Amino acid sequence: MSDHGIDVLAFGAHADDVEIGMGGSLAKWTNIGKKIVICDLTEAELSSNGDVNTRRAEAEKAAKTLGVKERVNLKFPDRGLSITDKYIRDMVQVIREYQPKVIFAPYYKDRHPDHEHCSQLVTEAFFSAGIRKYMAAGEAKAHKPAFLYHYMINGFTTPTFMVDITKYIEQKVQALQAYQSQFFMPQNGVKTPLTEGYIETVTAREKLFGKEVGVAFAEGFVSNKPLLIQNDIFGEKL
Repeated sequence: MSDHGIDVLAFGAHADDVEIGMGGSLAKWTNIGKKIVICDLTEAELSSNGDVNTRRAEAEKAAKTLGVKERVNLKFPDRGLSITDKYIRDMVQVIREYQPKVIFAPYYKDRHPDHEHCSQLVTEAFFSAGIRKYMAAGEAKAHKPAFLYHYMINGFTTPTFMVDITKYIEQKVQALQAYQSQFFMPQNGVKTPLTEGYIETVTAREKLFGKEVGVAFAEGFVSNKPLLIQNDIFGEKL
């Protein structure tokens, strides 16, 4: 963890969470030179298909596909995420070392408990990272990112804002396809919700979001606080 002052730090419970929710946006932002780091909380060791080594290789390939040059894993236990002081402090340290402008976390309502717990942990760490007297490992100083936004994994809700990913939808799909063990039926594997047309479902969601704002494909996000619009209601600078 040597980089400092990055633009985006995106947390996920498992490798592939971030790609599902905001892979197109990451591709768009890396294309214009934004510095982005993905932080996976677990190694997804309890996945029905694949193993830790396979998932690790797939995660690196997916990140490379999106132009993300750095990805870290905190190796918290899969299905063992909970609001504990240790987990919060470890995540605070990541935030303080990278000093991101913006943090992303899974939306706080999801059918998978790990995604909800990840969201709760990020919310805790986001707040604590800015408290000067809150102690964490290492010597990095307190850091308060400007924004915390939530991306969607399973299902969807009404977004606070959307990002046009029309030019990057294929790049997002390619990143998801890097997870061969998850989104395709592996040899001697088992059927899961992910192997039954999941990528197509995600693409359909982004198409639906895009239709709402007049573009081909978009990703939706939820903000934890109101957004200040810098343009007037006609989209012109004031």
